[in-house]
Amino acid sequence: MNGWLAYLAVALACLVVVAAIVVAVVRRSRPGPARGSGRPSTGSGRTPTDGDALRGISPGDVVEIRGVPHPVRGTIRLVEGGWSWAEHLLDDADGVRRRLSVEEDRDLELVLWAAEPGATVTPGAPTIALAGQRYGWIESGEARYTATDGTGREPSGTMRYHDYQSAGGARLSFEAYGEAGWEVARGEVLDPAEVVVRPRSGEK
Repeated sequence: MNGWLAYLAVALACLVVVAAIVVAVVRRSRPGPARGSGRPSTGSGRTPTDGDALRGISPGDVVEIRGVPHPVRGTIRLVEGGWSWAEHLLDDADGVRRRLSVEEDRDLELVLWAAEPGATVTPGAPTIALAGQRYGWIESGEARYTATDGTGREPSGTMRYHDYQSAGGARLSFEAYGEAGWEVARGEVLDPAEVVVRPRSGEK
């Protein structure tokens, strides 16, 4: 009889252990708040824009950069050999002439540019110093372009450029449209998660 009771006690203990394991597994399998899932947050409750929307920016859209809205005044599309990119001219509340370049360079690269109309530097040197930064040459070329209304450019033509980059990743560009002189701008690379595209009403 004592052996029979001992057997029952062991069996009961085993059942208790199995039940505890089942309960733990069920609790872990229940869906909960995912950590690091889905698209990255912009920190403002807005969903970042996907690559197709960024490639399709056009005049009349509003581009929010870190929560600040910038209406797109005009777009310039450029082609050099098999490489193409777009530059979108943005209206800015503080009066600074800005543009957003969107190009494919292994990944989608976004650069926010601010014009430097008072700069006296010219391109051509291997390194250039401007506003306390030193930039090294990375590329030069000439592209064909087409421009929409609102850009102040001819509808089509050629654009020469020299691009420089600092050790920290900041950019410096020189552009000359047609026979015009060099236009200087400093650029900051953006994470796509920092940009939201608001299509013009009734489209896209």
